[in-house]
Amino acid sequence: MTGKGSVNHNSRKFHAKNTDPERSCLNVEYCNENIKDVYHELFDEALAQYNEKQTRSDRRIDDYYEKICSGKQEKPFHEIILQIGNKDDMGAKTKDGQLAAEILDEYMRDFQRRNPTLKVFSAHLHMDEATPHLHIDFIPYTTGSKRGLETRVSLKKALAELGFKGGTRSETERNQWVAAEKERLAEIMLKHDIEWEKKGTHEKHLSVLDFEKQERQKEVVELEQTISGSKEELSSILHQQIAAGQETEQIRKEGEAIWQEVSELSATNLLLKEQTGTLTEDKEKLLSENEKLEKQQKKLQQELNKMVQSKEIMERNIHAYDEDVKWQLAEPGALMSAKEYRDKKALPLVEKLKEVVKNLTIKCVQLTEQGRKLTAKLDGQQKQISRLTDKVMEQGDTIDRLQEKASDFGRLERHLGREQVQLVERSKALEQAERANKRPKRAFEMSR
Repeated sequence: MTGKGSVNHNSRKFHAKNTDPERSCLNVEYCNENIKDVYHELFDEALAQYNEKQTRSDRRIDDYYEKICSGKQEKPFHEIILQIGNKDDMGAKTKDGQLAAEILDEYMRDFQRRNPTLKVFSAHLHMDEATPHLHIDFIPYTTGSKRGLETRVSLKKALAELGFKGGTRSETERNQWVAAEKERLAEIMLKHDIEWEKKGTHEKHLSVLDFEKQERQKEVVELEQTISGSKEELSSILHQQIAAGQETEQIRKEGEAIWQEVSELSATNLLLKEQTGTLTEDKEKLLSENEKLEKQQKKLQQELNKMVQSKEIMERNIHAYDEDVKWQLAEPGALMSAKEYRDKKALPLVEKLKEVVKNLTIKCVQLTEQGRKLTAKLDGQQKQISRLTDKVMEQGDTIDRLQEKASDFGRLERHLGREQVQLVERSKALEQAERANKRPKRAFEMSR
């Protein structure tokens, strides 16, 4: 069994009512060290190393023993009390009581070797009470700790290093260790032909080999049950992992498809913005050119109108030649000879008519050539206007398609979120910047 521990009582610095001071000389003191001295022996080196690493004074530990005493996580020491039988069958004054003391003594002689991580600083065999019993006080400690002191107080770690791993609430490290110590005591009892009768079950103590066999059989059954359950659980986990892997792969593919679509739409959107700006500029230029052509067409029409007016004027002039007296050949005088008439009247008129005809012919040719050029230019401008009109209509259709794609991109942006789309745009901008940086740069000389 275990106890709270009273070192002064164990060493008989004072006597309780249940002790017989006259028989205290029969007690056995195996060790009785000052607990603070043992703490210094075990932990001072680790404490110094710990304090050297601390940059804050409030984290330094002045006295490790006082810290453990004032803390709630660990006790400064633990005690185990062992007794065989009771006052009726193993009284301290009887022969059987003496045998119990011998068994306890043999048990104690091997305790420290068997439990190297439990530093015994006080151990007493009491023969001055009703039944012989053994008090063992020890400090559980562990080394190589990564938290706090490298060597520190820890019952759980100390027992774990002895091979006792915690299980259920009833199968703690301490309970397992106490049970193992009782088994060790029972082995010594069997050597002296004393069997251990477990209270509450009335089972006689088995031999160590039989007990171990029984325990192993229990462990095998538990392990088989655990393995069976673990296999089913493992199978379920594997199925879940396969399903999760398939789902993850599907999600990954869908994600890649979405990213691809986002990337393409982002690139398309950037291209659409550039094309929209270019087409808008082209449309404005075409409208400006169309306006200029319309003005030129009006000017040509005015020139054609002038030519028509010139033709009408010329036709009127031609009629004037028929009617105007100065263009009529005069009748010959009564005394005028034919030669004189020809030289004075006919030839001057003919020369005059020749000059007019020559000027009219030149003018007619000029007007005809000018009319041909104006007509050709007018036809060319009409065709150009027609082409520009068709191009404006095509660009209008292209802008409509670009606006539709931009709407699709907006819907995708609302679906995926602005941050996701901006991520793709930033990635593309970075790629463009990297390509721009890789282009060879021209060197220019600076001159004044």
